[in-house]
Amino acid sequence: MQKIIPHLWFDKEAKEATAFYTSLFKNSKVTNISTITGTPSGDCDIVTFTLSGQEFMSISAGPYFKLNPSISFFVVFDTEAEIKSVWDKLEGGGKALMPYDTYPWAHKYGWLQDKYGLSWQLSFSEQQQMGQKITPMLMFTQTVAGKTKEALEFYVNTFPDSKIEMTMPYEKGEGEKEGAIKHARFTLAGQNFMAMDSSAEHQFTFNEAVSLIVNCDTQKEIDYYWEKLSAVPESEQCGWLKDKYGVSWQIVPTAMNEMMLSGDKEKIEDRKS
Repeated sequence: MQKIIPHLWFDKEAKEATAFYTSLFKNSKVTNISTITGTPSGDCDIVTFTLSGQEFMSISAGPYFKLNPSISFFVVFDTEAEIKSVWDKLEGGGKALMPYDTYPWAHKYGWLQDKYGLSWQLSFSEQQQMGQKITPMLMFTQTVAGKTKEALEFYVNTFPDSKIEMTMPYEKGEGEKEGAIKHARFTLAGQNFMAMDSSAEHQFTFNEAVSLIVNCDTQKEIDYYWEKLSAVPESEQCGWLKDKYGVSWQIVPTAMNEMMLSGDKEKIEDRKS
């Protein structure tokens, strides 16, 4: 099981969206669907799934949080035919944020929001390194714009097996604060992540629609991550917390996710109550 698992919050579309996403990529499947009854949001569908062998979770839990581009998923492709096929499917009913085109950093690249609101960056370049197929990308906007480097140092000092791989600052004349990061790559618990700053007048920032689950084997480990990451007391609920940059995390016993994968409904509801 991955140490860190991206978690997507939908109003009612978790099952539908997950079926769509798993149809796009090889080595992808829905691994379990559980329905939790009697929650404040009504019946909640919880879906565990893999995309290109990487673990994800999603939930249908009401219209409380809206997906936005502050956390997107950067996907690399090894053929132009594959990237074009996936782009066309994701663009249907969605909208392009950066057109699918040729750019200095990629033979083909585009950034879009799909019909469910989730943001994707797709990239194909003959020189790019194929490793982790799908990488979460954090964009620091509004009050945290310009804090990417600080945040990365905080994260890599919090998680084991973590390091900043590279940072590329904005150049003079690009309209960003001195020291702001144009592109960064880093690893947390051996998993790849990306990040960037943007001081443009975005109407969005990090929220609970995309959170990061941290699987913990012991109570000591749960306490450690809770103490390190939690910075917004009013956001602390049922394992959820928000860090000082606004990113939402779920600190979860590994046994909980194992129950989700097993589909043991009675045990899941007991742990949720």
